[in-house]
Amino acid sequence: MLTGEIRAKIDQVWNAFWAGGIANPLEVIEQITYLLFMRGLDEEQTRHENKANALGRPIERVIFPEGAYRQDRDGKDVSYQELRWSRLKNEDPARMFLLMSEFVFPFLREMAEAGTAHSEHMKGARFTIPTPGLLAKVVDMLAEIPLEDRDTKGDLYEYMLGKIASAGQNGQFRTPRHIIKLMVELMKPTPQDVICDPASGTCGFLVAAGEHLREHHSKLFMDTSLNKHFHNTMFHGYDFDQTMLRIGSMNMQLHGVEGADIRYRDSLSSSHADDADKYSLILANPPFAGSLDYETTANDLLAIVKTKKTELLFMALFLKLLKPGGRAAVIVPDGVLFGSSTAHKAIRKMLVDDHKLDAIVKLPSGVFRPYAGVSTAIVFFTKTNSGGTDHVWFYDVQADGMSLDDKRQMLVPEEKFGPTPTEALTVDEDAKNNLPDVVTRWAARAGTERYNPRTGQSFTVTREEIAAADYDLSLNRYKEVVHEAADHRPPKEIIAELLTLEDEIAKGLKQLEAML
Repeated sequence: MLTGEIRAKIDQVWNAFWAGGIANPLEVIEQITYLLFMRGLDEEQTRHENKANALGRPIERVIFPEGAYRQDRDGKDVSYQELRWSRLKNEDPARMFLLMSEFVFPFLREMAEAGTAHSEHMKGARFTIPTPGLLAKVVDMLAEIPLEDRDTKGDLYEYMLGKIASAGQNGQFRTPRHIIKLMVELMKPTPQDVICDPASGTCGFLVAAGEHLREHHSKLFMDTSLNKHFHNTMFHGYDFDQTMLRIGSMNMQLHGVEGADIRYRDSLSSSHADDADKYSLILANPPFAGSLDYETTANDLLAIVKTKKTELLFMALFLKLLKPGGRAAVIVPDGVLFGSSTAHKAIRKMLVDDHKLDAIVKLPSGVFRPYAGVSTAIVFFTKTNSGGTDHVWFYDVQADGMSLDDKRQMLVPEEKFGPTPTEALTVDEDAKNNLPDVVTRWAARAGTERYNPRTGQSFTVTREEIAAADYDLSLNRYKEVVHEAADHRPPKEIIAELLTLEDEIAKGLKQLEAML
């Protein structure tokens, strides 16, 4: 966990970027990402050098060779060694700025030829820090943080990524970490899983899956094949934004995943033949941006569902990518659950009849505030190609531990925040955070849960009932509302009141007759 001192340093640098004219939070993180990458390269070569010295062997991997890299404007040689972080951080600001802008960044772009995923993402690296003073301040801050510890590196990056959401630019639909953690907790990734996020962004889902495995399956790292799988073949992410690819790739590296497959792909426009039936777990919150032209949509997705709606095309994509038996937890806009178009009904019927629809978890409409008030739900399903839906579990999340207004302030103590708190919640706290209850009831959904009344927050609905409702999957379609009963009075009391009223009416009529 980051100390208050480290957070304060990051805040100071963040403010300095803004004062220096860089107002886009993505650009801030991108520039810091390049510096972290340079520091990581230097530390990696240092490890290889120490190993070579200890064993008396040549260095296995040379990132910064001996000799000159290029000549400066005055014709003087600039060596590879001068590009190393350990040298750069001690240069005066003007020299550091010159080396960064004219030598380090060209070196980063050329490293794309090395063939690693992260090197490939660096081929578009641009240096945009405007002044030597700001560069020196950022370098000093990063140099003082002990990044040898994986948790510190990961927490540092997550803290910066959180600033994307708080700034509200370009990352406004970034999934809240506690919602990501809930989805991962319910899916329970295993050491054998092959995990994909086809709209990976900053790789939040992949990072959370990796952290879950470290916490619950730590012995996998003692198994040579599982350890190799974790670092090289388990995690896969697509995105078509090069900035996000750089940030996401760095996020995985700083969380201790060395060779994650984070690559460029327009998920809805590219063919998926190479990745069909490949993944055992998909975790995603894809962007839903309306409609696409048929001309730009992958034919293999249109073969599953004929539509221009991106939210339905993504559902088709998930079914395409999953292997039989593979599971998915994905966030969708509510319209997917009850839309009346032919395509909407077709994708829902497919999930229920041809595969195994496990659950619908309705989220509060304020989860993505202040940037979007759209109502969403998490859909959980398993690809079977032969059906298997028996009962579908529904849960109505009414509170996620944060206020549902634009401020999104935490309502429960930080140590109890999220889907699996370290301490039990009080009754009052439970009303403010349903996520631990979701985890508890999820585990019991196959037993007594199916007999829960439809008036509760969670219940199950049979496949037959869903089919009879034209495959409507909206929770409110099946939830029963309890109406407060009127006060009951004894029949004798009501009869006596009616008789009294009758007598008063009779007396009134007699008085009226006498007056006439």
